[in-house]
Order: sequence, then C-alpha cells, then structure tokens
Amino acid sequence: MDGVNAAPAAAGPSTPARTGRIVRVAGPLVEAEGVPGVAMGEILHIGADRIAAEVVVVEGDRATTQAYEYTGGVRVGDPAAGSGQPLTGLFGPGLLGSAFDGLMRPLTSAPLWLRPDRPESVAADDGARRWRFVPSARAGSTLREGDVLGTVPDAGAVEHRVVVPAGASGTVAWIADEGEVGALDRVADVGGRTVRLSERWPMRRPRPFLERLADPEPLHTGQRVLDLFFPVSRGAAAAVTGGFGTGKTMLLQQIAKWCDADVIVYVGCGERGNEMAEVLDDLALLVDERTGGRLVDRTVVVANTSNMPMMARELSIYTGVSIAEYFRDMGHDAVVIADSTSRWAEALREFANRRGDLPAEEGFPADLASELAAFYERAGRVRTLGGHDASVSVIGAVSPPGGDMSEPVTTITQRFVRAMWTLDRDLAYARHYPAVHWAGSFARDAAGLARWQTVHGDPEWAARRAAALEILAEADRLGSLAEVIGVNSLPGRERMVVLGGRLLRESVLAQNALSPNDATCSDQKGAALLDMVLDVIDACHAAIDRGVTATAVERADFGPVIRAAQDVGPEDAGAVGTIRERILDVLRRLP
Repeated sequence: MDGVNAAPAAAGPSTPARTGRIVRVAGPLVEAEGVPGVAMGEILHIGADRIAAEVVVVEGDRATTQAYEYTGGVRVGDPAAGSGQPLTGLFGPGLLGSAFDGLMRPLTSAPLWLRPDRPESVAADDGARRWRFVPSARAGSTLREGDVLGTVPDAGAVEHRVVVPAGASGTVAWIADEGEVGALDRVADVGGRTVRLSERWPMRRPRPFLERLADPEPLHTGQRVLDLFFPVSRGAAAAVTGGFGTGKTMLLQQIAKWCDADVIVYVGCGERGNEMAEVLDDLALLVDERTGGRLVDRTVVVANTSNMPMMARELSIYTGVSIAEYFRDMGHDAVVIADSTSRWAEALREFANRRGDLPAEEGFPADLASELAAFYERAGRVRTLGGHDASVSVIGAVSPPGGDMSEPVTTITQRFVRAMWTLDRDLAYARHYPAVHWAGSFARDAAGLARWQTVHGDPEWAARRAAALEILAEADRLGSLAEVIGVNSLPGRERMVVLGGRLLRESVLAQNALSPNDATCSDQKGAALLDMVLDVIDACHAAIDRGVTATAVERADFGPVIRAAQDVGPEDAGAVGTIRERILDVLRRLP
C-alpha cells in the first residue's frame, strides 16, 4: 500500500440497533434523532453514502453533527447509523512521502475526482503493499509502553520504529520474525495485548508522554531573521502573521525545506490548490541534504484546500498534529506547519453560525480562544514513554483580513505562541524577503536560548542580537525624521545609524530563496554576517570620530558586505570573515 490513512468509518460496522433518522440538513450541519446511546465525539454515518459526521451536541435523543463531506443529496429521513467510536486515524508505515486529505485519506493514489465512498483505509485501496519488519526485541523479554519492538527499514527517510503502544507492557509472548507483513498484521503479543504494525488513535486526543522538558533548545530554520533575532525553541509554538501578499506561504515553505527537524508535516488548511501543488512539486524535487534523497521522503502533506469540504478543514490541523505526535513517540523531532489557522477559524465560525450559537467578536464563536489553545498546547518537547527526548513544534500562519492585526484570531494567537513573526506589507512591496518586521515580532524564549548558545560555544549571541535590534529601532526613528528634513541634515553619527540600519536589512535580514548560497544559512554563517555588519558600523562611527565626513563614509563601497550572503556558501563562515577584514581595512584608510 502507498500510505496509511485515517478512517472515520473504519472503527467497525454500525449495528442496525443503533440507527436513527436525519431530521435536519443545513450544509455541513446534520441533525439526527433516534440513535440510542449516542455520545459526544462519536462518528455517525449519514445517508446512502455513509458520510462521516462527528457528534458535537447531544440534546435528549437528538444529536447535532458536523459532516466531513459534501452533504448534497442527503435528505430528511435518511438513516444515521452510530459507529460507537470517535474519529480515529490509522498510523503506520507509508505516511512519509504521501499526501492525505483532512480525514487522512490518501490523495497520492486517489483518482482525479474524489468521491465520499472512496476507500477508507489504504489496506482496502492497495492490499498488495507489504512492509519488511525487522524485530529488535525477543520473545520472553519484558517491555514497557514506548519501548521499540522493531523497525520498518523501507518506510521513509527516517527510521520507522514500531513501539509498544500506550497502555501495554509486560512480557513479549511472541514477536514476528523478520519478513514481509501487512499494515494491519500482528507483529507481537506484549502483556496479553496484540500489537499490529499500524495502530489506531483518536485524532482529537493528545498522545501520552512521561514529562515535558523545560530547558529550551533552538529549532534551526535556516532563515537568518528568525534564527538570529526571533528564534523558536524545539517543541514550541510559533505563528507567522501578515496580510495578503506579504509572503507567509513562501516563508513557511522555506522553513519546511530547511529546518532541522526529522519529520515535516505540512498542513494546507483552506489554502488555494495551486499553492499546495507547488509545495508538493518543490518537496519532490528538492534534495534532502541529510539523506541525499528527496525531501518529500521525510514529509507528510495534509491537503484540505479551499474547494474541499469545510469541516474537514477544521479537522485537518488535528490530523497533522496527530501524525507529528506519532513520529514523536518514535523519538523523532517533528514540525507541524499549518497554513493557515485563519481559514480553520473561519470554518469554526461558519459552523457555529449554522448551529445558532451566540456570536462573539467579528462573528467568531465564543470558544475560539480555547480551540486555539487546544491546538497549540499539543506542541512540546517531551520525554516519550520510551524514554526518548523528542518534540512536536507547531508553526501556524495567520491571515488577518485586510492586514488588520487587531482581529480576533491574531490577537488570541499571540497569547499561546512563544514566537510571533509579523510580516510587513511595506517590506514585501520593497521586495525585502522574508518580510519579517523587527518591531512587530517577538520571541519569548530568547533569554533561554541565549543560555543554550552560551553553553554551546557562542556567548556573544545575546549581546549581538540586542545590539542589532537597537540599531534597527534607532534607524527606524531617524528614518522617519530624515523623510521630513532630509538625511543630509542629520549629524554624522545619526547618519551612520541610518546607514547601519540599511546594511543590517540588506546584508543580514534579507535572504534570497532562489540563491543556492542564500536559500538557507547555518548558525555560524549567520553569526559571521551579523558580526561583520556590526563591526562595519562601529568602524563607520570611528571614522566619524576621527574627522571623516559622513558623505565620505557613505561613498565607500559596501557592495561586498551586501553581497556576502549570496557570494559565499551556506556553511562558509570563514569567507565572511575575509570579506569583513577587507571592508574594515578600507574604512580605516578613509581620509
């Protein structure tokens, strides 16, 4: 089989004794009555196509559900059958390198025109695919939950580990020999429980772990403006916010391509289909520097585009984070990129309005804050049940209508994330990418990450960052003044501050995604570039102090400084140091 999918209907056939009837259909909202014992979160199968619908309200014998497929043709009086199970996903080998819809059904091998009755499990879709299981435990050994039973070598670019599931522990009574097995085949018996190659898990329920790890550790994104100024910790939550055309999707794609996570889960939530096609194409073509293979081989794509069912969009971000937690429990670091949470919130608003809930600010449901918190809190760096240090980092995009940063999704998201990367329209229109604005962004873990950098050989990280941010803030202030009186009217030292701000923006903050040398940047090269610019700024001030005119300093050739990022390789910090010495020598010789 080419992948493993979540099957809302795969929990087992509905029994005739638990079948009621539909009494109301309003788009994705379907009300049913007469289903005995119906429970919150249970999946009902409605209509002749047995569309999956999740129970969200129970009032007496009437259940309100949100349908995950188009409900055209569903009528009052059609059957509604209870499954007795929540919405679950089937997690196993075949996730990496594949694309799924919001319900985690495979898109990689799906036909062009999707139908509600397409296979609910890949086992039904392609039962010929089998996987080579290599046991690492032995019969008679004692294992606890989270311990590794074996591996599947051909399941992607990262090692696929079959672990003892949560709630199972004890003696290994039997374990399969090395050989080919199917996704649903038994591979071991542990403590009286059968362990299969793949496992089912409710997608709205976080997977358990032993403890959260408090000490921050940086997630390297390859983007200088983020790694040097607004870093995010491994296992933390971050948000990219900006209006239309500011480059949110491009920045997220760059993070997906170049961050140092083991597994990337890219969730296209309500975005345009052509953007998702571009993501898939780029991932398939890009060479993974870690493995030498394709980057897509350690990536999972969950695509629920704007033309797909609305409520499946609401589910898609939970699908993505559940996949990430599955790989986390193997001991891997995973990153979930959700583009965008604003479209997800719009799905919540539309369904709440159909349900008749009292609207809160701008029509969003009153529980929007708790819904956002439930999503972002599933990020974390943890010690898994098996004793591994692993993480799930969540990066969500926020698309405020009209660029209004005071709208509810943006303001609420700021409460729950550790880093906020605000994209500026003026920077984007000036072709400065990534258009992350230094005044509107923040990183709450900067102090903790500064301690980590000190321990790992860069004690100047915090001072370098603070000096650069101070120059940028002062350059912005003076730039506004210079627009009124002219930059030549400023005193020499203030003109050097304006020059320093320009050098920082063009040499360090701007990054060319199309340049092989500049698409990604190592920590060492980024630090070298920033040190170079700060030293150049200091040399400019020194020249002013010894009587050199500001005009003479401004006429110096700063081209090598501005071009350094693209002229040297992404790991070549030494070449940056050579450029630094040349330009400093020029500045020292100014008359």
